[in-house]
Parts: sequence; structure tokens; C-alpha cells
Amino acid sequence: MVRCMKTTVEIPDSLLEAARKAAADEGTTVRALVEEGLRKVLAERRSGEPFRLRKATFKGQGLQANVADAGWDRIRELSYDGRGA
Repeated sequence: MVRCMKTTVEIPDSLLEAARKAAADEGTTVRALVEEGLRKVLAERRSGEPFRLRKATFKGQGLQANVADAGWDRIRELSYDGRGA
């Protein structure tokens, strides 16, 4: 047996009117639309995993000696050298 609890939710008049129209068009109730919406939002939040940056390292010994002390502008300039702007 499913237990239900009555509650009051304040929503903008325009949203309620749109929900009433959608419910009428679909042959359902505003209550059913609200329940469906809550279930979807809660399911999305449960299944959503936090963003994790993938490990993107490369074998090597770091920067080459000719750019070890270079600033970002110089490194960027060298990385695009010969590719055109």
C-alpha cells in the first residue's frame, strides 16, 4: 500500500496554468505531472556522477631544455609554429 501525504506547493500562476493545460491535453492530472516531474528530477540527481577530469599524462622528462624557463606565451607560440593563425 502506497501512503500519500498532502502538502502545499507555491508555484507561479503561469506555470500552474500551463500544467493544467498539459494535463488536460494528455488526459491526466496536475498531480500526476508533478509526481512524474519530481521522479525524473530525483532520478537524474541520483544517477549523476560528479565530473572527474581524466588522467592525461605522457611519458617523458618534462619540458625540453630550450623551453624550460620560457613563459606560457613562448610555449604557446612554439606549439602553433608552422600551423598558421
